Amino acid sequence: MEISPQSREQAQALLDFIDSGPSPWHVVAAASDLLRGDGFGELREDERWELMPGGRHFVVRGGSSLIAFVVGSEPPEAAGFRLVGAHTDSPGLRVKPRAAQAVDGLLRIGVEVYGGPILATFADRDLALAGRVAVRGTAGPEMRLVHIDQPLLRLPNLAIHMNREVNESGLKFNKQTELPLLLGADGGLPPGDVFRGLLADRAGTSPEEILGWELAVCDTQRGAFWGANAEFVAASRLDNLGSCHAGLSALLAARVEGATKVCALFDHEEVGSESAVGAGGSFVADVLNRIAVTRGADGEGWRCALARSFFVSADMAHAWHPNFPAAYEPAHRVAVNGGPVIKSNANQRYATGADSAARFAMCCERAGVPHQHYAHRTDLGCGSTIGPIVAARLGVSSVDVGSPMWAMHSLRESAGVLDHGWMIAALDAAFSG
Repeated sequence: MEISPQSREQAQALLDFIDSGPSPWHVVAAASDLLRGDGFGELREDERWELMPGGRHFVVRGGSSLIAFVVGSEPPEAAGFRLVGAHTDSPGLRVKPRAAQAVDGLLRIGVEVYGGPILATFADRDLALAGRVAVRGTAGPEMRLVHIDQPLLRLPNLAIHMNREVNESGLKFNKQTELPLLLGADGGLPPGDVFRGLLADRAGTSPEEILGWELAVCDTQRGAFWGANAEFVAASRLDNLGSCHAGLSALLAARVEGATKVCALFDHEEVGSESAVGAGGSFVADVLNRIAVTRGADGEGWRCALARSFFVSADMAHAWHPNFPAAYEPAHRVAVNGGPVIKSNANQRYATGADSAARFAMCCERAGVPHQHYAHRTDLGCGSTIGPIVAARLGVSSVDVGSPMWAMHSLRESAGVLDHGWMIAALDAAFSG
């Protein structure tokens, strides 16, 4: 398999992006830096917008969702929007508000399961923490990003001598009693003081000034290439930072054309999207409507703009695993390094229709990249994406696509080097199509 230097550079850029985004708030901060570095100006939702053709802007909501756009040369009423959407969150473990516990001489951190992670993959890993801390400020709470990027926490396995059936029955954890993470030895201080001290040191404040936190447990191992020809990548949070990076890369390369091009990155997809910053909230409709109104649209023009729009929901896709053939629909085997995947489901777990699938397939053809089709095994429940949610909220033609990957929702996922560059090219074509 021949892999070009450009493909390797794009894959390395993805791994660097993932390493810089250990939490949704860090993802948005990293995305904001990329956008600012390419001339995008940040807008605020509580201020009036003045938009001109060719303008490059982005807006952040809640610190963990971001929408960036390039204003088209024609008003949205005439040319519509070309949208790409992805999500900034990944399934895992989140730290509880009163997390620290002292038990039998050890300090533990209480966690809550966020979304649907493969819990067994957190065992015996060097774990860290990342997220945001609320600190008392002179004008109210201030939010500060923290990332303790060193082995801090651990979920040690029970020895096989005490769990004789683990290899036959699988590794399972009780979510309440067996998931608290070991932090260290009880040194005689109140456990809450120890934990707050760690956070305060990284947040640049004193423990008593900390008002609260939102913290994700993350792996300390950096992303890497692997395989006989280094044709694969492994990292945490490929689902869905792979799509976030592809969408941003395509937008950064976007030319000013008739339609306004939009890349929307949402939090909370893994828990249903129903939040102020999720795809089920008002964020995307608010931003698109403000663009349309600023460019002269009235109520009728707004509806015309949506009717002329196209939305690509970019998430990841389940690649064929030769060790588990019974888990797949036999006629829809998706290959890693086989190109972007068009995902379909008759029960609308994906937003794809025959028309939108054909449109994206033609985008791939124009970009000169292969494409694949995926349908879930009929007797297994199918996951969903932001695609049906945004399609229903906006009433726009939509398609669900993704890059193929293995071990979705594991702490360490894998994908193909070629697929990332191909997805960038396909999304670039979709922005212009």
